[in-house]
Amino acid sequence: MGRYVVRRLLQMIPVFIGATLLIFLMVNVMGDPIAGLCGDRQCDPATAAQLRHEFGLDQPVWRQYLTYMGNVFTGDFGTAFNGQPVTELMGTAFPVTIRLTVVAILFEIVIGITLGVVTGLRRGHPVDTGVLLVTLVVISVPTFVTGLLIQLLLGVKWGWIKPSVSSEATFDELIVPGLVLASVSLAYVTRLTRTSIAENRRSDYVRTAVAKGLPRRRVITRHLLRNSLIPVVTFIGADIGFLMGGAIVTERIFNIHGVGYQLYQGILRQNTQTVVGFVTVLVLVFLVANLIVDLLYAVLDPRIRYA
Repeated sequence: MGRYVVRRLLQMIPVFIGATLLIFLMVNVMGDPIAGLCGDRQCDPATAAQLRHEFGLDQPVWRQYLTYMGNVFTGDFGTAFNGQPVTELMGTAFPVTIRLTVVAILFEIVIGITLGVVTGLRRGHPVDTGVLLVTLVVISVPTFVTGLLIQLLLGVKWGWIKPSVSSEATFDELIVPGLVLASVSLAYVTRLTRTSIAENRRSDYVRTAVAKGLPRRRVITRHLLRNSLIPVVTFIGADIGFLMGGAIVTERIFNIHGVGYQLYQGILRQNTQTVVGFVTVLVLVFLVANLIVDLLYAVLDPRIRYA
């Protein structure tokens, strides 16, 4: 196990460098950040040259990238164009988005897996058909439509929730936004769990466990569910990064000042330091989540061993 972890950590290095390099190049061709910094009026040449030198934009792109990566390994993600360090923006944004992501993941695990197990064990029954239809509708409707409808009905017309989240963004305020954020992924988890349960239910080891006279609950939890969760865990592990990076729509709808909000503001204002810094951390989140998922395989299936 230890050798496998070390090998995976070494493999993460070129992936991290390649991903950050690609992001850095893409962000630097978005446009002229100095033009966005000056606003509607065009900067005079002297001011533009001074700003480019101050932010290091007068250097070649490859040198800017090397300088940026050198600073990243020391914990310096640069300074936004408003003079605020990017690490301070991260300190306020990431805790909010992490809480939102935790709420969304809990919805996926509790509701999605539960519905998937129930429908997988009762394939062809009316409850199975109903859940499949509901999940298909959820997948078909864009997230911004779902969020706006829920905000309009529950927040504006019925007054059950606050239309926007406060600056504290406590867990109770993030329940509805978390459900909106997790809606599409929850539907996929339900369908994926259902398919996996239905396929493994016909496996030899399940029939053997039933023939031995084991209780139905033990057959489901100890044998059927553990092996069926491997593809589900893979999806949820990858979805952690997607939820954190893809929360722009949900955070905009409910006025949540998290990672999605900062990324939106950075893109809108062509603030390259903010965008690259936040996406760099999201790349690390993806890599760590995938590593944890790979290690969970051996926990779910004892037959899996790491060399």
